[in-house]
Amino acid sequence: MSSREDLYPSRQLDRPVWLERQDPVVYRDDLEAAPIAPELIAQFERDGYMVLPELFSPEEVAVLRAELNRLRQDEKTLASDEAVREPESGALRSVFEIHKSNALFARVARDARIAEVARFILGGDIYVHQSRMNFKPGFTGKEFYWHSDFETWHVEDGLPRMRTLSCSILLTDNDSNNGPLMLVPGSHRHYVSCVGETPANHYQQSLRKQEFGVPDNNSMSELVSRYGIDTATGPAGSVLFFDCNTMHGSNSNITPAARSNLFFVYNQVENALQDPYCSQAPRPSFIADRGPVTPLDIAPQTYL
Repeated sequence: MSSREDLYPSRQLDRPVWLERQDPVVYRDDLEAAPIAPELIAQFERDGYMVLPELFSPEEVAVLRAELNRLRQDEKTLASDEAVREPESGALRSVFEIHKSNALFARVARDARIAEVARFILGGDIYVHQSRMNFKPGFTGKEFYWHSDFETWHVEDGLPRMRTLSCSILLTDNDSNNGPLMLVPGSHRHYVSCVGETPANHYQQSLRKQEFGVPDNNSMSELVSRYGIDTATGPAGSVLFFDCNTMHGSNSNITPAARSNLFFVYNQVENALQDPYCSQAPRPSFIADRGPVTPLDIAPQTYL
């Protein structure tokens, strides 16, 4: 690791420390020029997330789900390093780097309906830092513990600043029962450093069950006491945007109803990865694109 200044240190002390955010949430203030309603951008800045209901039509969702289901049964995909399985059942949990390996999902990443929103919020040209398709199968889909994505991306990948957001396209209905994403609104304004030195090759375990880079119980209790917990629910075709530092997690899914989504992480091109802010080697590029990065070619897309 280089000797550059670390604005958001974590996993370095034997106790958690709260730091206030040093970066904007929304990098533009001309909200009247936003590609969506200004009040939605204001909500994103306030809460650290927003949901756009049914941004993709049922017919488009059907096309995307068909491709997702095809890949779930593709032997080459299942055997790839990019495929992550559930820790106990072995069921497929995620497939990474879909914007590079799949032509259809590459087009989705460039879709103006989502990418223009990301470009506006992040204040300039963007690229895909990470992409994946996620599965939370009925009965066996496991929980994912509370965490800030930025904490991991900063420490293990070398993401310098909070100029990154996630976009989740719901391909199945998400209701209060089938393990929807839970978020702590307002938590994005506080950076909670975590305890515990990063193990070697941590990604091999953390993508299945994260145990390092998670907040302590007292910090989570204080965040929830201040801000509460929201659940990101909505019908298939809805899109969830959330800030890179918003604390979030999900419960296990013991219902028969599976939950699937496409997931794209957009980063501003001037915020490209540096060396990790820990003593370990960088994680593989299919988890975090190490560049060189080029601006995303954003354009309207059709899928029918």
